[in-house]
Amino acid sequence: MRSLTLKHLRAVQAIVSSGKIVNAANALGLSPPAVTIQLRQLEEEIGLALFDRTTDGMRPTAAGLAFVETARVIDERLRMLEDQVDAIKGLRAGSLRLGVVSTAKYFAPRLMAAFMKEYPDIDMRLLIGNRAETIANLKNHDVDVVLMGRPTKDVPVRASAFGDHPLVIVAPPDHPLATVRDISKERIAEEHFLIREPGSGTRISLEIFFSEIPGRIDDLGVEMGSNETIKQAVMAGLGIAFISAHTIAAEVEWGRLVVLDVAGMPIRRQWFGVMRADRAVSPAMQTFHDFLMRKGAMYLPLLGKLYPDGLR
Repeated sequence: MRSLTLKHLRAVQAIVSSGKIVNAANALGLSPPAVTIQLRQLEEEIGLALFDRTTDGMRPTAAGLAFVETARVIDERLRMLEDQVDAIKGLRAGSLRLGVVSTAKYFAPRLMAAFMKEYPDIDMRLLIGNRAETIANLKNHDVDVVLMGRPTKDVPVRASAFGDHPLVIVAPPDHPLATVRDISKERIAEEHFLIREPGSGTRISLEIFFSEIPGRIDDLGVEMGSNETIKQAVMAGLGIAFISAHTIAAEVEWGRLVVLDVAGMPIRRQWFGVMRADRAVSPAMQTFHDFLMRKGAMYLPLLGKLYPDGLR
Protein backbone atom coordinates (compact mmCIF):
# COMPACT_ATOMS: atom_id res chain seq x y z
CA MET A 1 0.00 0.00 0.00
CA ARG A 2 3.01 2.31 0.16
CA SER A 3 2.48 3.48 -3.40
CA LEU A 4 -1.19 4.26 -2.83
CA THR A 5 -1.99 7.91 -3.53
CA LEU A 6 -5.02 10.17 -3.42
CA LYS A 7 -5.02 10.08 -7.22
CA HIS A 8 -5.56 6.32 -7.12
CA LEU A 9 -8.45 6.69 -4.68
CA ARG A 10 -10.00 9.51 -6.71
CA ALA A 11 -9.85 7.30 -9.80
CA VAL A 12 -11.63 4.44 -8.02
CA GLN A 13 -14.30 6.83 -6.72
CA ALA A 14 -14.87 8.30 -10.17
CA ILE A 15 -15.17 4.88 -11.81
CA VAL A 16 -17.69 3.73 -9.20
CA SER A 17 -19.73 6.93 -9.61
CA SER A 18 -19.79 6.90 -13.40
CA GLY A 19 -19.59 3.19 -14.16
CA LYS A 20 -17.16 3.64 -17.03
CA ILE A 21 -13.52 4.60 -17.36
CA VAL A 22 -14.20 7.13 -20.11
CA ASN A 23 -16.76 8.93 -17.94
CA ALA A 24 -14.44 8.80 -14.95
CA ALA A 25 -11.67 10.31 -17.06
CA ASN A 26 -13.93 13.18 -18.10
CA ALA A 27 -14.88 13.83 -14.49
CA LEU A 28 -11.23 13.86 -13.41
CA GLY A 29 -9.98 15.90 -16.37
CA LEU A 30 -7.72 13.04 -17.49
CA SER A 31 -7.46 10.80 -20.51
CA PRO A 32 -9.02 7.32 -20.36
CA PRO A 33 -5.57 5.65 -20.73
CA ALA A 34 -4.31 7.62 -17.71
CA VAL A 35 -7.20 6.38 -15.55
CA THR A 36 -6.69 2.84 -16.85
CA ILE A 37 -3.02 2.98 -15.88
CA GLN A 38 -3.85 4.22 -12.36
CA LEU A 39 -6.38 1.42 -11.92
CA ARG A 40 -3.97 -1.22 -13.24
CA GLN A 41 -1.19 0.01 -10.93
CA LEU A 42 -3.48 -0.19 -7.93
CA GLU A 43 -4.79 -3.67 -8.76
CA GLU A 44 -1.25 -4.95 -9.30
CA GLU A 45 -0.18 -3.42 -5.98
CA ILE A 46 -2.87 -5.16 -3.93
CA GLY A 47 -3.15 -8.32 -6.03
CA LEU A 48 -6.92 -8.08 -6.36
CA ALA A 49 -9.38 -6.87 -8.97
CA LEU A 50 -11.23 -3.76 -7.88
CA PHE A 51 -13.86 -4.02 -10.63
CA ASP A 52 -15.68 -6.65 -12.62
CA ARG A 53 -15.63 -5.64 -16.27
CA THR A 54 -19.15 -6.21 -17.64
CA THR A 55 -21.07 -5.17 -20.73
CA ASP A 56 -23.01 -2.74 -18.51
CA GLY A 57 -19.86 -1.08 -17.21
CA MET A 58 -17.46 -1.38 -14.30
CA ARG A 59 -18.93 -2.96 -11.17
CA PRO A 60 -16.91 -2.66 -7.95
CA THR A 61 -15.83 -5.86 -6.23
CA ALA A 62 -15.71 -6.21 -2.45
CA ALA A 63 -12.15 -4.85 -2.59
CA GLY A 64 -13.29 -1.96 -4.76
CA LEU A 65 -16.03 -1.03 -2.30
CA ALA A 66 -13.50 -1.14 0.54
CA PHE A 67 -11.33 1.35 -1.35
CA VAL A 68 -14.33 3.62 -1.98
CA GLU A 69 -15.19 3.65 1.74
CA THR A 70 -11.57 4.46 2.57
CA ALA A 71 -11.62 7.29 0.04
CA ARG A 72 -14.78 8.70 1.64
CA VAL A 73 -13.23 8.61 5.10
CA ILE A 74 -10.07 10.34 3.83
CA ASP A 75 -12.13 13.03 2.06
CA GLU A 76 -14.03 13.62 5.28
CA ARG A 77 -10.86 13.86 7.34
CA LEU A 78 -9.29 16.29 4.88
CA ARG A 79 -12.39 18.48 4.99
CA MET A 80 -12.34 18.40 8.78
CA LEU A 81 -8.64 19.26 8.77
CA GLU A 82 -9.46 22.35 6.75
CA ASP A 83 -12.14 23.30 9.27
CA GLN A 84 -9.75 22.72 12.18
CA VAL A 85 -7.04 24.86 10.57
CA ASP A 86 -9.60 27.64 10.14
CA ALA A 87 -10.55 27.27 13.81
CA ILE A 88 -6.89 27.50 14.87
CA LYS A 89 -6.62 30.66 12.80
CA GLY A 90 -9.58 32.02 14.74
CA LEU A 91 -11.93 31.89 11.78
CA ARG A 92 -15.57 30.95 12.20
CA ALA A 93 -15.50 29.22 8.86
CA GLY A 94 -15.81 25.77 7.36
CA SER A 95 -18.51 23.76 5.66
CA LEU A 96 -21.52 21.79 6.83
CA ARG A 97 -23.74 19.31 5.02
CA LEU A 98 -27.17 19.26 6.68
CA GLY A 99 -29.47 16.33 6.00
CA VAL A 100 -33.16 16.54 6.92
CA VAL A 101 -36.06 14.13 6.67
CA SER A 102 -38.85 15.37 4.42
CA THR A 103 -41.09 16.32 7.35
CA ALA A 104 -38.42 18.74 8.58
CA LYS A 105 -38.33 20.65 5.28
CA TYR A 106 -41.15 22.83 6.63
CA PHE A 107 -38.79 24.51 9.09
CA ALA A 108 -35.23 23.54 8.10
CA PRO A 109 -34.74 26.34 5.52
CA ARG A 110 -35.70 29.03 8.06
CA LEU A 111 -33.43 27.52 10.69
CA MET A 112 -30.63 27.23 8.13
CA ALA A 113 -31.07 30.85 7.01
CA ALA A 114 -30.87 32.07 10.61
CA PHE A 115 -27.72 30.06 11.23
CA MET A 116 -26.05 31.32 8.05
CA LYS A 117 -26.92 34.90 9.00
CA GLU A 118 -25.22 34.42 12.37
CA TYR A 119 -22.26 32.50 10.89
CA PRO A 120 -21.88 33.76 7.30
CA ASP A 121 -18.46 32.17 6.78
CA ILE A 122 -19.76 28.62 7.24
CA ASP A 123 -20.75 27.22 3.87
CA MET A 124 -23.89 25.06 4.14
CA ARG A 125 -25.52 22.50 1.90
CA LEU A 126 -29.02 21.10 2.47
CA LEU A 127 -30.07 17.55 1.50
CA ILE A 128 -33.75 16.59 1.89
CA GLY A 129 -34.97 13.00 1.68
CA ASN A 130 -37.29 10.51 3.25
CA ARG A 131 -36.16 8.68 6.37
CA ALA A 132 -34.46 5.81 4.48
CA GLU A 133 -32.62 8.19 2.15
CA THR A 134 -31.48 10.39 5.02
CA ILE A 135 -30.18 7.43 7.01
CA ALA A 136 -28.34 6.21 3.90
CA ASN A 137 -26.71 9.64 3.55
CA LEU A 138 -25.59 9.44 7.17
CA LYS A 139 -24.21 5.92 6.63
CA ASN A 140 -22.30 7.00 3.53
CA HIS A 141 -20.81 10.10 5.17
CA ASP A 142 -22.71 12.30 2.69
CA VAL A 143 -24.05 14.51 5.50
CA ASP A 144 -22.54 15.84 8.72
CA VAL A 145 -25.66 16.53 10.80
CA VAL A 146 -29.19 15.20 10.37
CA LEU A 147 -32.49 16.60 11.62
CA MET A 148 -34.95 13.77 12.26
CA GLY A 149 -37.74 12.76 14.59
CA ARG A 150 -36.51 9.33 15.61
CA PRO A 151 -32.75 8.71 15.78
CA THR A 152 -31.63 5.80 13.64
CA LYS A 153 -30.23 2.61 15.15
CA ASP A 154 -28.55 1.57 11.89
CA VAL A 155 -25.35 3.47 12.70
CA PRO A 156 -23.87 4.64 16.01
CA VAL A 157 -25.06 8.21 16.58
CA ARG A 158 -25.06 11.10 19.02
CA ALA A 159 -28.58 12.53 19.21
CA SER A 160 -29.62 15.77 20.91
CA ALA A 161 -33.26 16.80 21.27
CA PHE A 162 -33.97 20.43 20.40
CA GLY A 163 -37.76 20.75 20.26
CA ASP A 164 -41.18 19.10 20.55
CA HIS A 165 -42.62 17.25 17.56
CA PRO A 166 -46.40 16.76 17.94
CA LEU A 167 -48.18 14.23 15.70
CA VAL A 168 -51.90 14.66 15.01
CA ILE A 169 -54.75 13.27 12.93
CA VAL A 170 -56.19 15.64 10.33
CA ALA A 171 -59.33 15.60 8.22
CA PRO A 172 -61.18 17.95 5.85
CA PRO A 173 -63.38 20.53 7.63
CA ASP A 174 -66.62 18.80 6.55
CA HIS A 175 -65.64 15.39 7.94
CA PRO A 176 -68.31 13.88 10.27
CA LEU A 177 -65.78 13.70 13.12
CA ALA A 178 -64.55 17.27 12.70
CA THR A 179 -66.70 18.58 15.59
CA VAL A 180 -66.64 15.50 17.82
CA ARG A 181 -64.75 15.61 21.14
CA ASP A 182 -62.63 12.79 22.60
CA ILE A 183 -62.86 10.40 19.65
CA SER A 184 -61.85 6.95 20.87
CA LYS A 185 -58.94 5.01 19.40
CA GLU A 186 -61.37 2.28 18.33
CA ARG A 187 -63.62 4.77 16.50
CA ILE A 188 -60.79 6.53 14.67
CA ALA A 189 -59.38 3.13 13.68
CA GLU A 190 -62.51 2.60 11.56
CA GLU A 191 -61.54 5.50 9.29
CA HIS A 192 -59.70 5.28 5.98
CA PHE A 193 -56.10 6.47 6.47
CA LEU A 194 -53.61 7.91 4.02
CA ILE A 195 -50.11 6.95 5.15
CA ARG A 196 -46.41 7.33 4.35
CA GLU A 197 -44.09 4.57 3.13
CA PRO A 198 -42.84 1.78 5.44
CA GLY A 199 -40.06 2.98 7.72
CA SER A 200 -41.19 6.60 7.91
CA GLY A 201 -41.28 8.10 11.40
CA THR A 202 -44.98 9.01 11.32
CA ARG A 203 -45.96 5.58 10.04
CA ILE A 204 -43.99 3.87 12.80
CA SER A 205 -45.76 6.05 15.39
CA LEU A 206 -49.18 5.25 13.89
CA GLU A 207 -48.39 1.52 13.96
CA ILE A 208 -47.51 1.84 17.66
CA PHE A 209 -50.73 3.81 18.32
CA PHE A 210 -52.90 1.11 16.69
CA SER A 211 -50.89 -1.87 17.95
CA GLU A 212 -53.49 -2.69 20.63
CA ILE A 213 -56.27 -3.07 18.05
CA PRO A 214 -56.17 -6.60 16.59
CA GLY A 215 -55.46 -6.68 12.84
CA ARG A 216 -55.51 -2.89 12.37
CA ILE A 217 -51.87 -2.48 11.39
CA ASP A 218 -52.15 -5.33 8.86
CA ASP A 219 -54.10 -2.99 6.59
CA LEU A 220 -53.02 0.43 7.78
CA GLY A 221 -54.16 2.46 4.77
CA VAL A 222 -53.21 3.75 1.34
CA GLU A 223 -49.54 4.65 0.92
CA MET A 224 -48.53 8.00 -0.53
CA GLY A 225 -45.01 9.24 -1.21
CA SER A 226 -44.97 12.63 0.47
CA ASN A 227 -46.64 14.79 3.10
CA GLU A 228 -47.73 17.23 0.39
CA THR A 229 -49.55 14.49 -1.51
CA ILE A 230 -51.19 13.28 1.68
CA LYS A 231 -52.37 16.80 2.59
CA GLN A 232 -53.85 17.35 -0.87
CA ALA A 233 -55.58 13.95 -0.74
CA VAL A 234 -57.09 14.69 2.69
CA MET A 235 -58.34 18.09 1.50
CA ALA A 236 -59.90 16.31 -1.50
CA GLY A 237 -61.81 14.00 0.83
CA LEU A 238 -59.92 10.77 0.09
CA GLY A 239 -59.34 9.96 3.74
CA ILE A 240 -57.75 11.19 6.95
CA ALA A 241 -54.09 11.22 7.93
CA PHE A 242 -51.76 10.92 10.89
CA ILE A 243 -49.14 13.58 10.29
CA SER A 244 -46.66 15.94 11.88
CA ALA A 245 -48.35 19.08 13.19
CA HIS A 246 -45.40 21.03 11.79
CA THR A 247 -46.45 20.15 8.24
CA ILE A 248 -50.07 21.34 8.44
CA ALA A 249 -49.93 24.61 10.41
CA ALA A 250 -50.73 26.76 7.36
CA GLU A 251 -53.58 24.55 6.12
CA VAL A 252 -55.22 24.54 9.58
CA GLU A 253 -54.90 28.32 9.82
CA TRP A 254 -56.49 28.73 6.39
CA GLY A 255 -59.36 26.39 7.32
CA ARG A 256 -58.53 23.75 4.72
CA LEU A 257 -57.75 21.06 7.30
CA VAL A 258 -58.87 20.40 10.88
CA VAL A 259 -57.14 18.50 13.66
CA LEU A 260 -59.41 15.79 15.06
CA ASP A 261 -59.83 15.61 18.83
CA VAL A 262 -58.68 12.01 19.28
CA ALA A 263 -58.10 10.59 22.76
CA GLY A 264 -54.38 10.24 23.39
CA MET A 265 -53.51 12.84 20.74
CA PRO A 266 -51.40 14.70 19.96
CA ILE A 267 -48.61 12.18 20.33
CA ARG A 268 -45.59 14.16 21.42
CA ARG A 269 -42.26 13.16 19.97
CA GLN A 270 -39.11 15.25 19.69
CA TRP A 271 -36.87 16.61 16.99
CA PHE A 272 -33.23 15.57 17.19
CA GLY A 273 -29.96 16.80 15.79
CA VAL A 274 -28.03 13.64 14.92
CA MET A 275 -24.33 13.07 14.17
CA ARG A 276 -22.34 9.89 13.74
CA ALA A 277 -20.74 8.82 17.01
CA ASP A 278 -17.76 7.24 15.26
CA ARG A 279 -16.38 10.42 13.70
CA ALA A 280 -14.72 13.54 15.03
CA VAL A 281 -16.84 16.67 15.38
CA SER A 282 -15.59 19.54 13.22
CA PRO A 283 -15.77 23.14 14.44
CA ALA A 284 -18.59 23.82 11.96
CA MET A 285 -20.57 20.83 13.26
CA GLN A 286 -20.07 21.92 16.86
CA THR A 287 -21.10 25.48 16.05
CA PHE A 288 -24.31 24.25 14.39
CA HIS A 289 -25.05 21.88 17.27
CA ASP A 290 -24.70 24.71 19.79
CA PHE A 291 -26.95 26.94 17.67
CA LEU A 292 -29.53 24.14 17.41
CA MET A 293 -29.61 23.70 21.18
CA ARG A 294 -29.93 27.45 21.79
CA LYS A 295 -32.35 28.47 19.06
CA GLY A 296 -33.61 25.43 17.16
CA ALA A 297 -37.02 25.32 18.87
CA MET A 298 -37.68 28.93 17.83
CA TYR A 299 -37.97 27.89 14.19
CA LEU A 300 -40.48 25.07 14.64
CA PRO A 301 -43.90 25.98 13.17
CA LEU A 302 -46.59 26.84 15.69
CA LEU A 303 -50.08 25.38 15.39
CA GLY A 304 -52.10 28.30 16.71
CA LYS A 305 -55.47 26.56 16.56
CA LEU A 306 -55.16 22.92 17.62
CA TYR A 307 -58.85 22.00 17.35
CA PRO A 308 -61.80 23.51 15.45
CA ASP A 309 -64.54 25.60 17.06
CA GLY A 310 -67.80 23.97 18.03
CA LEU A 311 -66.55 20.64 19.34
CA ARG A 312 -69.30 18.65 20.95
